[in-house]
Amino acid sequence: MGQMHLRAMRGSFMVEVVAVAEPAPQNAAHIRLSGIKVFATVAEMIASTALDGVLVAAPSGYHLGVIAEIAAAKLPILCEKPCGLIPDDAVMAGTLASRHGVFLQIGYWRRFVPALQALRTQILDGSLGTLLTVSCGQWDEQPPPAQFRTGSGGIFIDMGVHEIDQLLWLTGQSVESIVVARQPPALDAEAKGDIDCAQALLVLSGGTIASIALGRFFPGGDLVTAEVFATDGHQRITVLEPILGEAPQLDALRRQAEAFAANCRGESAGGATASDAASALHVAQKLTTAAGLAVLGHRST
Repeated sequence: MGQMHLRAMRGSFMVEVVAVAEPAPQNAAHIRLSGIKVFATVAEMIASTALDGVLVAAPSGYHLGVIAEIAAAKLPILCEKPCGLIPDDAVMAGTLASRHGVFLQIGYWRRFVPALQALRTQILDGSLGTLLTVSCGQWDEQPPPAQFRTGSGGIFIDMGVHEIDQLLWLTGQSVESIVVARQPPALDAEAKGDIDCAQALLVLSGGTIASIALGRFFPGGDLVTAEVFATDGHQRITVLEPILGEAPQLDALRRQAEAFAANCRGESAGGATASDAASALHVAQKLTTAAGLAVLGHRST
């Protein structure tokens, strides 16, 4: 995701990447080719560069520690989703940001897709009538490496939080009950404890029935869809599909970074909060438990 953010912000006239903290030598060498300063640690980057804010794109299990370090330096933070692996991580991130008086935004980029923003407006202003069902799906082109998966929280934490946040944001409702269907263990035997496909049925607080479909095999590219049935209308939105490539996601990531900059200036430009992240993780953890899975990478204390 760090590389995705770099590509996205090349098209921005409002946000510029001036430095990157990257401990992996091979990745650091690649980034330096673009002319960006690269440091081995966050501390070195902060000490050596004049920064207006920091984007955290480290693996999910490191989110809280990195946020704590940046918040202590009094810098605004845009953290990639899910802001930790369990709800308490997101809650603590919000607490740390408040304690140090810094702004914290969580990177749920779907909130910056224009078609989804328009759909949300239609739902919340009642233009579609009574909301009956909402279906959100995400299918990746192929599974990530086992090393990533085993520290990512698993399919509901890594992938499902996008759909969960999207459902809660689109509808303005909360989750009342859940039912989960899952397939057998992942085809990659090294991805122990994870699965390649799962679906969940959720009943929301307003009576809407929501469904989430997740999968790790969609040949040709990634697929992200949202579909709404209501008493006065129907909408189906394809956010990502192979023919579109990564362009829609890069556009949303750029919009998100620019909104973060605006928020840091005291404007109200939208975006997910630590509380939003905790809500998504709470539902994702319930789905993980209902599927008989553990939160991969999390070590209870």
